[in-house]
Amino acid sequence: MPKPCPNSTVSSHFGLNRGINVFDEIFSESSALAPSSGYLIVEANGGLNQQRSAICNAVAVAGLLNAVLVIPRFEFHAIWKDSSNFGDIYDEDHFISSLEGYVKIVRDVPDEIMTRFSYNVSSIPTIRVQAWATVNYYNGEVYPVLKEHGVIRITPFANRLAMSVPPYIQLLRCIANYKALKFSSPISTLAEKLVDRMVEKSSATGGKYVSVHLRFEEDMVAFSCCLYEGGRAEKSEMDVIRQKSWKGKFKRRDRVIRPDLNRVNGKCPLTPLEVGMMLRGMGFDNNTSIYLASGRIYQPEKHLAPLQEMFPRLYTKESLATPEELAPFQGYSSRMAALDYTVSLLSEVFVTTQGGNFPHFLMGHRRFLFGGHAKTVIPDKPKLVLLLQDMEMRWEVFKKEMKLMLGESDRKGVMVPRVRKINRKTSIYTYPLPECECIFHLSSNFSNTGNILSLGALHPSSNLISSARL
Repeated sequence: MPKPCPNSTVSSHFGLNRGINVFDEIFSESSALAPSSGYLIVEANGGLNQQRSAICNAVAVAGLLNAVLVIPRFEFHAIWKDSSNFGDIYDEDHFISSLEGYVKIVRDVPDEIMTRFSYNVSSIPTIRVQAWATVNYYNGEVYPVLKEHGVIRITPFANRLAMSVPPYIQLLRCIANYKALKFSSPISTLAEKLVDRMVEKSSATGGKYVSVHLRFEEDMVAFSCCLYEGGRAEKSEMDVIRQKSWKGKFKRRDRVIRPDLNRVNGKCPLTPLEVGMMLRGMGFDNNTSIYLASGRIYQPEKHLAPLQEMFPRLYTKESLATPEELAPFQGYSSRMAALDYTVSLLSEVFVTTQGGNFPHFLMGHRRFLFGGHAKTVIPDKPKLVLLLQDMEMRWEVFKKEMKLMLGESDRKGVMVPRVRKINRKTSIYTYPLPECECIFHLSSNFSNTGNILSLGALHPSSNLISSARL
């Protein structure tokens, strides 16, 4: 169980065992006494959850610098091919109102500022901030420029703030991620329909379903530099994709590509067949309803068939929604990922098969949403690869090994890292408890009736694994 709030580092830092809401005092005093230092413009890059990280960090940096944050801009990238703006993915009004009293958010830089730069954003002083920059860096290097010019632009803005920051800055990250970032109406409306349909199709298991994040898309297979069963034709195809998407990155002299080593180290995306064998070995039977959170699978006719045979009740957003419902989302990878995110968020069990921002943010969100009681299966991929390569292994032995792996995954899933050692691997985005929970309890500005929590009530949490076992 999470430690009670009075014992958290947040409480001890500010002496909150006296029952005084110091956070509200800090922000109300700063907003009342200190004028804004200027306007902060950031440009978030990457996919849905890398952008989400950048947004939360931008809110935190704006609070740190006492700046007014302009609604973050999204960079268009050749990989994700998504031209969506902030308002296409998130509810702008909700974002602004949720942060009121903490950080001021505006949609645009005022005309009196922009006229000084001939309405050209690229003319605004641009700072390239080092990765994982500390609070001292921002205060010493960035703040003086902001004060001098009244506006600054930071690009790119992925991972530009250290994970270990003062508690009142972590508060801003928590509010941004778990309260302020609410998906736009078109996304949330369709996502709720998909959840309802998934629950309806899971009647054999009491409306409970498993979500699997499968990273076996064409670009992921290419980026991993792993080889499967396609021979020379597959290698040539992947070489073309890598060159097209990442130019000469994979042809540098210092770049050593070892597909065999990548696989042994567990860095290759699991195939649908491997995922199916793992789940059946862990005890999920063919009555289990599975939601597949994924982009277009690489050679789906060949690779997806074994998984569908093992789990006939396999669904995707494409199979749950009508073509007319999905039409507004086609060609927008982040909007499609937001649908997967929401359906996976409310699943009984979440299975991650590859690292990345999506599973890390989702695991943290599920921990926060269900008070730490959200089951996640994180396979030991190096061990799984060795087991799958053993052609002499009997199914009974494989099942025993899978159940041991599941037990180890469960054991690690309930571990809560010490909040005094917050770093990239133990960030509040993945491990929000107890810090975020305690901060919300201590902040009277936060309401427990937010959109995500009310959406969570549609699909109560319980244990699917026992009913899925053979």
